[in-house]
Parts: sequence; structure tokens; C-alpha cells
Amino acid sequence: MSTLSVDHLSIGFANSFANKEERITEVVHGISFEVKKGRTIGIVGESGSGKSVTSMSILRLLKEPPASLSGNHILFQSRDDENKVFDILKATDRQMQSIRGKHISMIFQEPMSSLNPVLTCGFQAMEPLLIHQKELSKKEAKAKTISLFEQVQLPNPERIFNAYPHQLSGGQKQRVMIAMALACNPQILIADEPTTALDVTVQKSILELLKSIQEAYEMSLIFITHDLGVIKDIADDLVVMYKGEIVESGNALDIINNPQHPYTKGLLACRPLTDRPLKRLFTVQDFLQNPDIFSAKIQEYSISQEQVESNRAAIDAHPTILKVNNLSVHFKIKESNKLFNFNPTILKAVDDVSLSLKSGQVLGLVGESGCGKTTLGRAIIRLIEPNAGQVEFNNKNFLALNDAELRKERKHIQIIFQDPYSSLNPRMTIGDAISEPMMVHNLAKSKSVARDKTVQLLEKVGLEGDYYYRYPHQFSGGQRQRICIARALAVEPKVIICDESVSALDVSVQAQVLNLLSDLKDEFGLSYLFISHDLSVVKHISDRIIVMNKGKIEEEGLPEQIFNHPKSAYTQKLIDAIPGKVGSF
Repeated sequence: MSTLSVDHLSIGFANSFANKEERITEVVHGISFEVKKGRTIGIVGESGSGKSVTSMSILRLLKEPPASLSGNHILFQSRDDENKVFDILKATDRQMQSIRGKHISMIFQEPMSSLNPVLTCGFQAMEPLLIHQKELSKKEAKAKTISLFEQVQLPNPERIFNAYPHQLSGGQKQRVMIAMALACNPQILIADEPTTALDVTVQKSILELLKSIQEAYEMSLIFITHDLGVIKDIADDLVVMYKGEIVESGNALDIINNPQHPYTKGLLACRPLTDRPLKRLFTVQDFLQNPDIFSAKIQEYSISQEQVESNRAAIDAHPTILKVNNLSVHFKIKESNKLFNFNPTILKAVDDVSLSLKSGQVLGLVGESGCGKTTLGRAIIRLIEPNAGQVEFNNKNFLALNDAELRKERKHIQIIFQDPYSSLNPRMTIGDAISEPMMVHNLAKSKSVARDKTVQLLEKVGLEGDYYYRYPHQFSGGQRQRICIARALAVEPKVIICDESVSALDVSVQAQVLNLLSDLKDEFGLSYLFISHDLSVVKHISDRIIVMNKGKIEEEGLPEQIFNHPKSAYTQKLIDAIPGKVGSF
């Protein structure tokens, strides 16, 4: 029995041109699918495939105009009256208000931007109850909200109820969003990329939570993601979208184990394999150009254990370029409910950490959010001042340098941040953003020379030189990350700290960026400190791996040792949380 039926849905957006002519650009082209009662349907595809606008059209959340929806129907079967069927495409605003939140709810991708920063989490989660269940008093609504917080396994629900979004972790904010969506026991829950950029362990707990709640409520679930590994763990049915069209649909396991369309094969193959090392990753474009590329290229892309060990032996003979000794970073935590804090709590974000990085080596640093890995990376280049320890770079104590000396040496160690959009100035062209550090460090004699070098760098990272005069908002997430890589290369560094630089990207774009980083390492003789929460990605790119937990090093070793024979339960938890292995093809 279908709870929701989408029949030939098309979505377009109006574009106004200088001559005032208005055109409709269609982004979803006549798609059809059904959501069955009590089942999970996965909608998978890259950014721009049309999956999120499709989900938003089900709740009519797209502003009309500029958006325009057309099609035969979007039929919704209400549980309140089995003989009453809503056609959402024809529903009035009042009818949609009665459906949203009560019958169909949605969990959005980014909880921080979806939650109001000036309202408490409890008030926001309680609001749907006060709107749709008017018989409840505020006291009863609060009690039910706290009960929902307990159900989604939030620690100390009373505290969370009175907390503001910025006081919670990413996983906790996502659980608040889930509680809010479940408040009125909806028939259908739409989860739009609910685990993107979350730790793999948090991701696993969110997926398990959604599955248990779905069974308890006999709810239908529409789960949207770009990662087919995640889909295998949760979906019954699957829809694969590419450029606004459905290219493959059916039983989820059947598609994952035996994909037919080249695009689906590409999505499956571009994640790092856990059972063998690869020189480079497959990309979606590889499969679109040659559907049989996996069987044709797998031997070429694979690398034997003997080759791996030979490469490591060569790197081990290289000099140590960066050495960190007993580094500590402590923060004083003030309690907001106390007027005076004579004995503030000390948070040991990094606690007596030591590591070394050789020339040409990739050192992976993995752990959950809050383990201290990002703080460690920033402390190494003194974006955060350490409390104790030493950082030796090129046989110099980095922590003893004055401002002038630090500025001179810092060009040799660059950092690529997790969010490329916030690390680029939106008012500067990307050409100016890349050429600026060259001028600051006197690496270009004139602006014209800097411009020529910038064009070369853009082409080096797979972008066109003509992009020089464009602004950051005119690029996709993957393109912006390439721009940040080009900017890091502009000052000819010896070490690059990659801080979660691929965690928020589509798996296909992630593969392209990882291949690019590997190519640039070989070409320029770079060393990487590669920070991530995804152990499969770290295993693919790293020569050695350090696992961090609660500010300390949990264990360190070769990738296959860490992955196949973890010494600690914490490392095993990270491995177990990697999204399900997908079938071969």
C-alpha cells in the first residue's frame, strides 16, 4: 500500500535576464516513485541531481514563483480518513499547513542553520505540538518534548530543553531535529542528508535511531543521501537520480549488489575499498565515459603489498620535516550560571601529544569530533597557542619564533580547512584570493606575474584559468575545495595540514579531491597531516595513522595494522561505524 505516490513530477525555476525575458530552467524532469507504508525509500545522487528539491516539493517548501511544480499528481493518503487523498500539487496553503509537521515531517541537512539560534531547543521542538495538538497544555507539551528527547537518546534531556543550539554538538543538534520531526507522530519522515559531515560513529547511531523509531511508529521514511554505503544500512527501496532524472530504481539490495546504470556503478566504486589498497580512486565520470572501467582498470589501480612496503621504506629514509613533542592545549571553561569563577574547569583539548612527519609522507589523524585533532593541527602552526610542548619544523622551534619570524616560516606549512566557503572571502575573486599570499610573501615580482602563476595553479588543480575573475559563490563545493588547495600551493609549502578537507563533499567529488591531493604530493614532494573522522578515507591516503581520543593518542601504526588488528576498543568502534560494504560489479 502506497502512502505517497509521485507521478511525473517536474520542477523548474524562473530566471530573469537583462532584457526582462523570463525563462524556466527545469531541474527535475518528470520523475515517478512510490513511498510504501512502513518502508524506507532511499533517494541517492550527487549534489545537483535534484534529490533535495524533490523532497522539498513534497512539502511544497519551494517558493512559487520562482519555483514551478508540474506533473500528474503527488498523492498523499491520510491516516485520519482512508477515503481522503490529498493531491499535494493542488493543495491549498491551509491544507499544506495541516499536513506539514503533523502528517509529513522533514529533517534538514544542516541542523545549525535549521534551528533558530535565539530560541531554546526545547521551545523549538515543542512548537509543532502546540500548533497541531491544541488540546495539550504547555506543561503537557513540555513533558512530551522531554520524553521525545529521551527517546532520541539525548543526554540530560532537561538541560537540552533549556539549551541553545550553539551549546550542543553536531550529533546532539541532529537529534533535536529528529525529536522535532517526530513530535506529532508523522506518517512520513523525510531525512535530507541527515548524517553528512557527522562522525562515522554519530552517523551510525543516527541511522540506528531512525530505523528503531520507524519500526516503533510504523512510519514511512524517505532517506536522501549521496552515499550508497549509507543507503545499504537503512533503505528497502532505492531511487538513483542523475541530472534531474531517475536512472535506476527498485529493491535497494538488488541495485547495490547488481547495479545496471553506469552512474550507479560510479557512485558505488568511488568510495575507498576496505579490502585492498589502490593507487587512485575511481570517479563517476570514469564510469560515464566507460561503464566497464572497473574490470578494465582495477588491476592498474591496485597496488600490491610489496609495492606498499617498498614505498614506505623509501619514505622512512627521508628526513623528518615536522616533529611535535609533548604538545598540550588547555582551555578554561566558565560556567554561565556562576557570577564568579574562581576555579574554572580545565578542558584538555590536546594532552601531551607527540608525533613526527617525514618528507613526502602522509600521516593520517583520525578520531571523533571533540577528540582534539583539529585543535592539534591549528596549534602546530600557532593559529591556537599551545600551553606546553615543542613543534620543530626544519630544525627550528616553531613555538619560540617571534611574529616576524613566524610569518616568514608559516608559508612552509599551510592548512586547508573543512569548509571552503567560509575560508574564502566572498568579496574577493578567487584569482585575488590565490595571488594575495604570493604578494604577501614576495613570491611574485609583480601582480601580472602573480596572475600568471595563479592561472597555472588553477589549471593544476583541474579548473580553468578563465575562472580567475569569478567569486566563491559561483562554484560548487568541490570546486571551492580545489580553489583552497590552489591557494595553499601558492606559497610553495613543504607541509599541508588537511583539516577534514573532504568530509562534507559528495563521495564522487571526494574521490576526485583525494586523487588530486595524491598527484600533487608526488609532483611537489609535499607532506600531509591528513585529519579526518572517516577511517576508510584515512586508510586509503595515509602511510601511517594516529588515532586520537579525548586529547590523547589512542594508538599509532600502519594503516593495515590499525584496520585489521586494532589495539583499542575505541579504534574498533570507528571501524565498525564505517558505512556498509557494497557489492562488486
